[in-house]
Amino acid sequence: MKKLLLLSLGITLLILTACGTEEKEQSQQNNDSTEKKKISVVLDWTPNTNHTGLYVAKEKGYFEEQGLDVDIIMPGEAGADQLIASGKADFGVSYQEGITEARVQDIPIVSIAAVIQHNTSGFASPKNKQITTPKDFEDKTYGGWGAPVEKAVLTSLMQQENANVESVDIINMGDTDFFTAVKRDIDFAWIYYGWTGVEAELRDEEINMVYLTDYSSNLDYYTPVLATNEKMIKDDPETVKQFLAAVSKGYNLAIEQPEEAADILINAVPDLDAELVKASQAWLASKYQDDADQWGEQKQEVWENYANWMYENELLDKPLDSEKAFTNEFLPETKEE
Repeated sequence: MKKLLLLSLGITLLILTACGTEEKEQSQQNNDSTEKKKISVVLDWTPNTNHTGLYVAKEKGYFEEQGLDVDIIMPGEAGADQLIASGKADFGVSYQEGITEARVQDIPIVSIAAVIQHNTSGFASPKNKQITTPKDFEDKTYGGWGAPVEKAVLTSLMQQENANVESVDIINMGDTDFFTAVKRDIDFAWIYYGWTGVEAELRDEEINMVYLTDYSSNLDYYTPVLATNEKMIKDDPETVKQFLAAVSKGYNLAIEQPEEAADILINAVPDLDAELVKASQAWLASKYQDDADQWGEQKQEVWENYANWMYENELLDKPLDSEKAFTNEFLPETKEE
């Protein structure tokens, strides 16, 4: 009888212990789930290799490591900057030129990291158009998107060669892609080589590039950048720090292992041209950080130089307070060698 009672107590104890362990594990799982902060990141455009670090951070669990549950969303008609500034998106992909314009209008958007260290954009044209310098823009048709900055940049480059910008026929090509537009109704357009230029290589369509940075150091600005708003920085700086810790890890993987990073982006967005993604990723890998001490770093002189250029070209109503337009504060600390 005594043995049966001890056996019964032992079984009961085992059952209670097992239940307690299971409840503890379930509670831990629930805590892990509830502790993750849900945030959103809005892209500036359809997914491409400018965004790879975000998708890598999500797929590899870097956001989860930082206690974040991240939703990557498209901008829609409102536009990324508006969603970021209004707080409808916590973070997003923007551009130095857009943030500069926003800041002088007292819109509280702040750049927190440079995705690519130097401006890789320029004016592209089919080789048979024989447009190799800004002088060659004369009497040609430029296809753009209707922003005042376009004519200002054209003017800035053409003035260096005593060319007449008024001879350029500037039209709005809307959403028409570069390759269709140059065959139909334009001679040249403004592109990012890391995507459209690489695509031209894959198509075996030879193009000439007039890079902005070849003609003006003031036009070597950060494009694109990651941004948030002042309220997020003030109220929740820890989340900003966690976000950038994960994203930095994502872009560093893209720098060191572009093939793996390309595969992650392709799997996340199957509609993308896999060959283009892989080629673009290989081309951009060395451009993300380039000569900076770490990925994402921004320099005040870059912000000041471009803002001064915009102001001199009457693209801004007043000078920019560059110190408030960007910050390196939330980038991960680098280990000293």
